[in-house]
Amino acid sequence: MHTSSGRWVQGLLLALLTAFLWGILPIKLKQVLQVMDPITVTWYRLAVSGSLLLAWLAANRRLPSLRRLGTKGKGLVVVAVAGLVGNYVLYLVGLQLLSPGTAQLVVQLGPVLLLVASVFVFKERFSLGQGLGLLVLLVGFGLFFNQRLEELLGSLGTYTTGVLTIILATSIWVFYALSQKQLLTVWHSQQVMMVIYLCCALLLTPWAHPLEALQLSPLQGWLLLACCLNTLVAYGAFAEALAHWEASRVSATLALTPLVTFVAVALAAWLWPDYVQAEQINALGYVGAATVVLGSALVALGPSLIAGWRARIAQVR
Repeated sequence: MHTSSGRWVQGLLLALLTAFLWGILPIKLKQVLQVMDPITVTWYRLAVSGSLLLAWLAANRRLPSLRRLGTKGKGLVVVAVAGLVGNYVLYLVGLQLLSPGTAQLVVQLGPVLLLVASVFVFKERFSLGQGLGLLVLLVGFGLFFNQRLEELLGSLGTYTTGVLTIILATSIWVFYALSQKQLLTVWHSQQVMMVIYLCCALLLTPWAHPLEALQLSPLQGWLLLACCLNTLVAYGAFAEALAHWEASRVSATLALTPLVTFVAVALAAWLWPDYVQAEQINALGYVGAATVVLGSALVALGPSLIAGWRARIAQVR
């Protein structure tokens, strides 16, 4: 079983870097999607990230061995590839219909769905603290959507379609995450990501239109490159954060990602109003967003909190 190095400051900084990179990613993608279609943007992100990982692993003579996979392992790769492709493409389709902040907030359902799936697949425990966190999360979503509840529940308009698309993307991501977790018993995380990225890019090649990149403005071109590097650096920082800090603490820190998006959108709308639009959310909606973040943190920290309370009670006795 993996044990963290104990360098919690380094783990915290890496987790904050991941939250920052994931938080600003929807803003950059939103600009690129004005010219390029979701499949082509996804193809570029996966092809560039996979190629850079291939070059790194080849230079260090750490390329993965396909012989170690076996039949079950190959099946897991297929599921992981399908899950990641579906997640990336559907997320971008939903992002075209929603604001960056709303899309990033709905994505917070992903870790919760993964937790529920892990209870059934890996027989992991679901604590009282995590149940409380899930309840807080649902209340937060209700508050966040307070202005659009009638539209969200009463009709299948653009907004509802966007939310449902992001939820579907997040649900598909769970299959990828479960498969990747199993593949880590055979390969290193960088090897797993290289294979998945390149397989995903190969799968999307028939539907990708790489020449669309020539239609991008210089600013959009740099943003596309930033999106590609974001995919590589953010996941690398995430993996390193897990090496130095407990997974629950890292997950709780990553719950800050939607707040990073809201702050980044507000700042970008102030600095570049011609390119970025401010979020159209009332005060109750912002309270809901903060509540969702709190619920996500409680879901991640639930077991640790319960264990801490029990230890303190035992000491008092």
